[in-house]
Amino acid sequence: MTTIKVVLADDQALLRSAFRVLVDSEPDMRVVGEAADGAEVVDVVRATLPDVVLMDIRMPGTDGLAATRAITADPALATVHVVMLTTFEVDEYVVQSLRAGASGFLGKGAEPDELLGAIRVAAAGEALLSPAATKGLITTFLAQGGSWDDDGVDPRRHGERLAALTVREREVLVQVAGGHSNDEIAERLTVSPLTVKTHVNRAMAKLSARDRAQLVVIAYESGLVRPRVD
Repeated sequence: MTTIKVVLADDQALLRSAFRVLVDSEPDMRVVGEAADGAEVVDVVRATLPDVVLMDIRMPGTDGLAATRAITADPALATVHVVMLTTFEVDEYVVQSLRAGASGFLGKGAEPDELLGAIRVAAAGEALLSPAATKGLITTFLAQGGSWDDDGVDPRRHGERLAALTVREREVLVQVAGGHSNDEIAERLTVSPLTVKTHVNRAMAKLSARDRAQLVVIAYESGLVRPRVD
């Protein structure tokens, strides 16, 4: 059995302890490191090379957002998946984290089974933990007048990249942004799930996206998909 290595990053020792007990109770998981701030977690990740990092967004000093950027920018850590932990359902930092390369997000109040499931999904490379939730968060954030320019990235850059996508890849990207799984997209487009996976992987490569989470953000940011405000 392959063991999923997990690093816990949160400034609350009690919360880390609770997460450790939960994760270590699973036969296929093991906590290999802990950190109380963003700078420390980057060092721990480089030393332990975990499969998944449970990263609190708000930590003293270097926060989870900066730590996520440092991890995802390091080619040596390309196999590390960051799952952001947030207290708030809608948070501009979550959006920035997804753009920075985080695999998804999860509320701190999630049920134990949900947390363990998220770790397994992220470790498997599925990346986007909850497509519908991520789509909903982005839609709400944009509807509230949120800005995508906080980190200085020009949204037009993604629009230019979209020109490299084929018509089918664009269609698949729209479906991904809609929160649909590969099986659902296959049914909608009348193709095989394997074909959908191929298109998704090609779109990720052309758009320099680490995972589906970033594809969702790029789809909205570039204007390919517009949030619907009911």
